[in-house]
Amino acid sequence: MDSEKIAQLQEKARQLRVDIVKTLHKSQSGHTGGSLSAIDMITALYFHTMKHNPADPAWPERDRFLLSKGHAAPVLYAVMAEAGYTPVDQLKTLRKLGSIYQGHPDRRYIPALEASTGSLGQGLSLALGMGLAARLDGKGFRTYVVLGDGEIQEGQIWEAAMFGAFHKVDNVVAIVDYNKIQLDGFVKDIMELEPLADKWRAFGWHTMELDGHSIPALRQAFAGAAGVKGKPSVIIAHTVKGKGVSFMENNPKFHGVAPTPQEVEIALKELA
Repeated sequence: MDSEKIAQLQEKARQLRVDIVKTLHKSQSGHTGGSLSAIDMITALYFHTMKHNPADPAWPERDRFLLSKGHAAPVLYAVMAEAGYTPVDQLKTLRKLGSIYQGHPDRRYIPALEASTGSLGQGLSLALGMGLAARLDGKGFRTYVVLGDGEIQEGQIWEAAMFGAFHKVDNVVAIVDYNKIQLDGFVKDIMELEPLADKWRAFGWHTMELDGHSIPALRQAFAGAAGVKGKPSVIIAHTVKGKGVSFMENNPKFHGVAPTPQEVEIALKELA
């Protein structure tokens, strides 16, 4: 039965990649590569791990999710629409004037969002605030936040990391989408992050590394993090930018470029 569930999640992630490519083609602008690299982790969260209810987005006991790398909004929009929070048929209005699907997640347009995100470096602080609030209120919900690898070059991330460990905020899980490419090129050429796992451990976090496209590994890591007491958890998810489309994979060009009609045709064949 578990293998069947894994297969369902993998198929859902494949279909969501199709939705992302189509959405970005319609908008002719947006962030393709980092949306495709993050889809498996967010699929595993929304359709397996997290407690949430699209019929009651403000349910007090819901788990919280934040996309700190908010420029990858197409992945979150595709998942939220599939989950029933927002209309699927409006995905094609991405980045259009008046659309609820703005270039970055905006709570003024989608109240089901936990926060407006995309000012890079701030999401981990938000997540830890939510985690601490849960403890103060005696609530059992957990908070998950996806960080970009280029994003964690920012100092606020490490200030938040110190805070989380010091205050033992063990109901928060950070996931680093470690696709190794940022806006201006390869991370290693701009500001190397390695040894990344050692850094997080030194800051006092329970640290796991895995294949960020492996649904079984992601599910196991989320379950493991739930059992950790006294420290927050971070998952360093090794991913491929543009995952699923050969000419987008590991290609810095597709950080913030939408596919052309010819590229869409090839991409959809590969994702079929």
